[in-house]
Amino acid sequence: MSARTRERMRIALFITCVNDTLYPDTGRAVVRLLERLGHEVVFPEAQTCCGQMHYNTGYRRDAQRLAVRFVTTFAGTGADAVLAPSASCAAMIRDNYPRLAEEGSRLARATAELAPRVHDLSELLVDVLGVTDVGAYFPHTVTYHPTCHGLRLLGLGDRPYRLLREVRGLELKELPGAEECCGFGGTFAVKNPDVSAAMGSDKARGIASTGAEVVCAVDNSCLMHIGGTLRRERAGVKTVHLAEILASTEQEPARV
Repeated sequence: MSARTRERMRIALFITCVNDTLYPDTGRAVVRLLERLGHEVVFPEAQTCCGQMHYNTGYRRDAQRLAVRFVTTFAGTGADAVLAPSASCAAMIRDNYPRLAEEGSRLARATAELAPRVHDLSELLVDVLGVTDVGAYFPHTVTYHPTCHGLRLLGLGDRPYRLLREVRGLELKELPGAEECCGFGGTFAVKNPDVSAAMGSDKARGIASTGAEVVCAVDNSCLMHIGGTLRRERAGVKTVHLAEILASTEQEPARV
């Protein structure tokens, strides 16, 4: 499929906490990409956290309050779709919000209406907009790490690979042990640092063995963990979010 997408859509961007505070270039890349494809991107400024950390740590009431805020904020945008450039946050909304919402409650009804319209970037491009060739140019060797939430909860499958294979100049390298966790796991890395570090080292060795210049993923939280390990081991491999590769062109190349 070429860079021509379906009719113009209004897409609300949920930037996520990690991207907002540490990786703003990912959010900018999403906007450039979607606008290049002819779509309108809106950014509701009232957005905050999706509540994933609270939910995973057992603070169910706090997570529920954040879920109410998210649903209220994004339901009011009039958007056709909501994009979260983080598979873990998209999975939190689609998979866990229904668990937070009591049956028959206002949150349950609002979640049932909104959650199916929340997508990871690869889902939005391939399934909703109907495009795999987004007109990107990225002349580097790349390996792809399928993050746990994207792989197991969202079931992204080959969508990211299909997008990467259409990028001009990009050579895709197969990652050994691709389906193994990198060891980040949000608060898992804090509660189990030794195990997390060992898993990160295993993943870094697999990445380095590909000879790729860049490892990409759909979650900057995982890339942060992997990138720290790669730097400590002086592997010389850069980390880049999928959105930044897809937004890259000859005129506006991604920084690597």
